[in-house]
Amino acid sequence: MIDLISHKLIIMLDHTTAKMTRLPIDDSDQELIRQARDLITLRYKPDVHAVSSVLRTKSGKVFEGIHLEAYIGRIAVCAEAVTIGIAATQGDSDIESIVAVYHTGKIVAPCGMCRELISDYASDTLVILEDSAGIFKTPVLDLLPIKYERE
Repeated sequence: MIDLISHKLIIMLDHTTAKMTRLPIDDSDQELIRQARDLITLRYKPDVHAVSSVLRTKSGKVFEGIHLEAYIGRIAVCAEAVTIGIAATQGDSDIESIVAVYHTGKIVAPCGMCRELISDYASDTLVILEDSAGIFKTPVLDLLPIKYERE
């Protein structure tokens, strides 16, 4: 039992020290960010819509969506899921890049469920993120190093 516990601790330490790939953003990424900020500025409604998401598929098409809040939190739907659903409805869900923006204009990272969803639709998707060092993009699997896989 002690070996099992120490083994789990080693995995946790390895996971938390994993390096994330930091790729530079380009003009098309800046456009996705601008579009997401414009969308949430237009659609922001306190306690209802606070996050927007915009994605570009490998075909070059751009899709956008907003999160759907609910009084019962567990039925809220993230902006990324809405946006992926819109793209899938249009038959084009091979995602190249995706970004989510909070109503303040800050770029936000996808939650764990959205990381899984994004990677299920296109495991090579680049996620646009922001931290204290600036805006960059990273492969979704860097955000999900031990992805759930069906056998």
